[in-house]
Amino acid sequence: MISRDATTRWTGTLMEGKGDVSFDSSNAGTFAISLPTRSAESAPDGTTSPEELLAAAHSACLAMSVSATLAGAGVTADSIDVSSEVFFGPDSSGGFSIPKIDITVRARIPGMAAETFAELAAKAHASCPVSRALSGTTLTLDAALEA
Repeated sequence: MISRDATTRWTGTLMEGKGDVSFDSSNAGTFAISLPTRSAESAPDGTTSPEELLAAAHSACLAMSVSATLAGAGVTADSIDVSSEVFFGPDSSGGFSIPKIDITVRARIPGMAAETFAELAAKAHASCPVSRALSGTTLTLDAALEA
């Protein structure tokens, strides 16, 4: 079994504190986090959040899953773009929650019917390990071909 890891170091209180997330497996970098930037409506000003990291993981995994599903059907896309929008906010029972994730998949595949692509994208979504891990959250999928 393969594993990948990241580490977060946090200092201070939740409201005034801050932290750094490091991608340990890849050494891709270290990224700042804080609750004020995580929960602000405005731009996060160079910091990331667990939700953005989750969106990155989900979009990357689903792009690979779509590619694999297409290959299984004997098709190679010219391009596949996946966007994952993770919503974060107060939970009615207290604290915070991630109530939904909207996923948009766009691909360029000359000659493929839109209905066929939508079916293959749904199959890829159902088999994507990150989508499956997030099955406790409402996930919406909007898959379409681009001209």
